[in-house]
Amino acid sequence: MSDTGENIVKDYPKTHGPGLLKHEDYWAIWLGALLLIAGLAIFLPNEPKDMRSIIEASSATIQAEEARAPFRSLAWHDANDKKERLRARDVGFAKTVGTYLQGPKSWSGNPAEAFVLGEEAAKAKAEAAKEKHDKAKEKLAAAHAKAKEAEAAAAAAEFKDSQANDAARAAIGEWRKARESESKAKSAAGAKPYNIVGSLTVLCVGMGLLFAVGAGFMGWSVPKFLLAFPVIFVLATLAYLLAAQANIKAWGLEYVLWAILLGLVISNTIGTPAWLKPAVQVEYYIKTGLVLLGASILFGKIVIIGLPGIFVTWVVTPIVLICTFWFGQRFLKMESKTLNITVSADMSVSGVSAAIATAAACRAKKEELTLAVGMSVLFTAIMIFAMPAFIKAVGMHHVLGGAWMGGTIDATGAVVAAGALLSDTAMHVAATIKMIQNIMIGVIAFGVAAYWATRVERTPGVDLSASAALQEIWRRFPRFILGFIGASVVFSILYGAMGNDVGKAMIDQGVIRGWTTGLQGWFFCLAFVSIGLATDFRELGHLFKGGKPLTLYVVGQTFNLILTLAMAYVMFFVAFPWVTERLMGN
Repeated sequence: MSDTGENIVKDYPKTHGPGLLKHEDYWAIWLGALLLIAGLAIFLPNEPKDMRSIIEASSATIQAEEARAPFRSLAWHDANDKKERLRARDVGFAKTVGTYLQGPKSWSGNPAEAFVLGEEAAKAKAEAAKEKHDKAKEKLAAAHAKAKEAEAAAAAAEFKDSQANDAARAAIGEWRKARESESKAKSAAGAKPYNIVGSLTVLCVGMGLLFAVGAGFMGWSVPKFLLAFPVIFVLATLAYLLAAQANIKAWGLEYVLWAILLGLVISNTIGTPAWLKPAVQVEYYIKTGLVLLGASILFGKIVIIGLPGIFVTWVVTPIVLICTFWFGQRFLKMESKTLNITVSADMSVSGVSAAIATAAACRAKKEELTLAVGMSVLFTAIMIFAMPAFIKAVGMHHVLGGAWMGGTIDATGAVVAAGALLSDTAMHVAATIKMIQNIMIGVIAFGVAAYWATRVERTPGVDLSASAALQEIWRRFPRFILGFIGASVVFSILYGAMGNDVGKAMIDQGVIRGWTTGLQGWFFCLAFVSIGLATDFRELGHLFKGGKPLTLYVVGQTFNLILTLAMAYVMFFVAFPWVTERLMGN
């Protein structure tokens, strides 16, 4: 990008030449690919003990129970739980590696406990939680006995009594909730001493050196980058620390908000020091993180939701994007089309990830991207609580509620948190819908690049040939999206070849949850800190003129909420009701 205002950090120029070793987007791909290969090498050799025999026996039990009962029985859940506990990230060296990706631990009154917990403190913490765990165990035993009795009553009626079946289903649901509460209480009662200062230091050095490799090839000053990077890492760690505070965590205020705020405080008070700017590299960090994100977009999981999920995302999303952009141009008369499309993509597709890809495709200014991300963070924080509360208040079906939240709440983590406030079913549906929607990031980036090349910035009176148009689209297209798509394809193939159960244990609960998700979170946090450090409120003032960006977001999100809800209802309850029944375990 040039220095005409499009750079995220204008004071520190980047090299964006055609060479594969000079382009920031390509380095995001190379680093992402290197990390994914390393993850496969670490986790795939670490199969959980007796994994295949456990899968075989559990699958047989599940199949038999599904043929016996019209709901998920106690035996079904026990067998499924055995498979769920098979996680490559909990085995051997892979487990050790995972400890080096951890951020600050949850804490309440003393922030030092987020980093260090001594033996005496751990013992006291465990003792304090013991009584709560004992009560949770009693409630679990009572809930299990009640569920067992209700299931036996349904079985005695040969599962032909709908009331008995519903009672058994409800009792089993309560047992599952009691089991989850007991598990959390057990974890607290089993507190052990830890010290993550050393692992954080290793992580800082490792990530600094990793990004420094690309920095050197792109012509940046490696010594200056390495001098500044630890400060960016410390700020990212502080963002994680604030998000880990018990009360803040309960409110769902994630590290994204704190990372941006920390950067903003510095940039708008003392100012971002010149020596720090070499490591303030928003795009470099977040593009690498997005390549890693691609590995979690597994095509095989789309089958779980099927056509309803595809319609809710792949049909609604482009409609909302196009209509919101049109509204901004036609009615709000927004002067900046790049701001218009960036806000529209941020709101309609998947928040920050889509905003970054779209901003790169249309070459939006850094303050426009900052504004879009800021509004996304604000509204996500509101929706993460408002939507589950509304769904509960109106008694909305949890499959419908999950699909609605998955298609409208911007951040993937926020979608999971909001779904968890309802039920496991809502969380599962919401997360899967969001995953399907994330696939649109590459499609939207290509579409925006094509539209900007052939319509928005086309030279008047000059006919653009097909080859010239393709060249211009390619010049604008964010190259890192190729890494995002490539990672998705490769990991989907690996997952499919292994089969769902083995794939879940080795890929989903191995490479992804034990490796790429942790790294991706850190890379995103570094990027959000950088966004704050690179943002001056004085540059944002003119963008709020007339309140147009805020109006655009509110109107677009309102349209998104209405259309997504309508499509989800039609798909899950009119066109494909059997999918809903399957998701509910009926």
